[in-house]
Amino acid sequence: MTNTSETQAVPQLELESVIGFSGHVISGLRVHPDREYLIYPLGSAVILKRIKDGKQEFLHGHTNNVSCISVSKGGVYIASGQVNFKGFKATVIIWDYAKRTIYAQVLLHQAKVEALAFSPNDKYLVSLGGQDDGSIIVWNIETKKAVCGSPASAHSAGHCLTVQYSNTNDNIFVSAGSGTLRVWELDLPNRKIRPTECQTGKLKRIVKCIEISEDDKFIFCGTTSGDIMKVNLKTGLLSECGPAKTKYSLGVNVLRVLKSGDLLVGSGSGTFTLCSSTNFKTLKKVELDKAVTSIAIRGEGQQFFVGTSAAQMFRFSYDEFKAELISTGHNSAVKDVAICFGTSELFGTCSEEDIRLWHIDKPKELLRITVPNMTCNSLDFMADGHSIISAWNDGKIRVFAPESGRLMLTIDNAHRMGVTAIAGTKDCKRIVSGGGSGQVRVWELQPPGHRLLETMKEHKATITCIKIKSDDKECVTASSDGACIIWDLVRFASLQMVIASTMFRTVCYHPEEYQLITGGTDRKLHGGDDKLVKVWDYLEGTVTHVGIAHSGSITSIKVCSNNRTLVSTSADGAILRWRFPHPASS
Repeated sequence: MTNTSETQAVPQLELESVIGFSGHVISGLRVHPDREYLIYPLGSAVILKRIKDGKQEFLHGHTNNVSCISVSKGGVYIASGQVNFKGFKATVIIWDYAKRTIYAQVLLHQAKVEALAFSPNDKYLVSLGGQDDGSIIVWNIETKKAVCGSPASAHSAGHCLTVQYSNTNDNIFVSAGSGTLRVWELDLPNRKIRPTECQTGKLKRIVKCIEISEDDKFIFCGTTSGDIMKVNLKTGLLSECGPAKTKYSLGVNVLRVLKSGDLLVGSGSGTFTLCSSTNFKTLKKVELDKAVTSIAIRGEGQQFFVGTSAAQMFRFSYDEFKAELISTGHNSAVKDVAICFGTSELFGTCSEEDIRLWHIDKPKELLRITVPNMTCNSLDFMADGHSIISAWNDGKIRVFAPESGRLMLTIDNAHRMGVTAIAGTKDCKRIVSGGGSGQVRVWELQPPGHRLLETMKEHKATITCIKIKSDDKECVTASSDGACIIWDLVRFASLQMVIASTMFRTVCYHPEEYQLITGGTDRKLHGGDDKLVKVWDYLEGTVTHVGIAHSGSITSIKVCSNNRTLVSTSADGAILRWRFPHPASS
């Protein structure tokens, strides 16, 4: 929620690019029928990315994470559903693709929209609610109103997990889930939808995904047991089930039918195959390193895109069937970002157990450094570019080489309640670290070792951010106690304290050092995380620019040393790059 009166009067920051993809959303990655754009969720935003040059556009309207996406057959509309807190209704938005605007916003499901499907002639949209809701609703796209609804499953069956529309008939769709597989018919005059149960005999399955053959003869159901059921749509009878021997490990997450009739299958263990739709025999196979969650076919099926739960996207050609990695991202909250001093071409991010290095213009990581089962809270590049210093929840400071990722130095027991923030001096001789208990410590690096110079204790809670002034004589620390303290690094004493009704998450000096830029949770203005990037004028105490694009709470902000770029990260795994509005005065 943004406070419009405050943000409208202030110029907006120009967003240059975004790294990130909510890869856990099943079938979240789509290709638009015009073959030109990829469509996918990132937090509460829907992103349109032009395939030929990577240019991105953003659809903002959801108030919480996007949980499902569907694109109409003709390409006129995109529909997206979201999650919400228990007890609140979850929105479905229908977007006008050509105008990139909201066409309709509908609100009936409780807590989560599980799945969406458009009828073949763009007449209706069917929506399925999550476990707390359990209903199916048919919407008339022209009138923007609900036609009718029904509980998705019979009382005796489990939760419904997915819906798919017929390819030829606007009045027929299919739903499936835990012990339930139904063909529905819309009776428009009586405003009812009537289900017919499919008979799968002795097979008891949880269906995760469904695809309907182009001629509407068969329904293919991917199951958590790792096999595929083929059911006759007209009779509702099981035709066959396979593969007989080797089942898909961790279940079938996603299915797509090709024009040839063959199937593309993605499994929970990362197996991606092309298989026959008659006997389910594997024709081609690739192993990806995490669960396949999306398969998107471009055009006639000569090319397809695959998304995984590790927030990766791959491109495949039908003939070669080799995975070409086109983008990677963090699949959990990004804790911190650091830009390499001087070059501004290179930046690093950390999330959970890994640190990743990126080139500022490309969405593919250059290097990944992993410390299993630990969480990296903060990182910084030393000014000479020879090392990355990092803060970890096990109380250790780890120093790595940026080219190879080799561990160069470990400082054990640096802070009792974990190391939560870190920064290096420009002369590369000292490290300033902050911890969970509010202590700020200054370390001297004396190759091959280190020594503790001083401990400074004034903050009452976790240190969230540390920035050092370019002359190495001062630093500023932000804490979740609501204070920012400016410290003298020569005498190790506090110089000034700034207190706000805000939990400061991140703070930095403007490169000319008369401005501080902050990001955090601003309860006074917005009630909760306002998700805005704000550039403040330090002398005036006013906001000069506002960046509106983050859908998760902002975790960190950095301005590169040439003052051209600002990078911000958020709790939904997103990394955003903005044009910095105050270029360095030459």
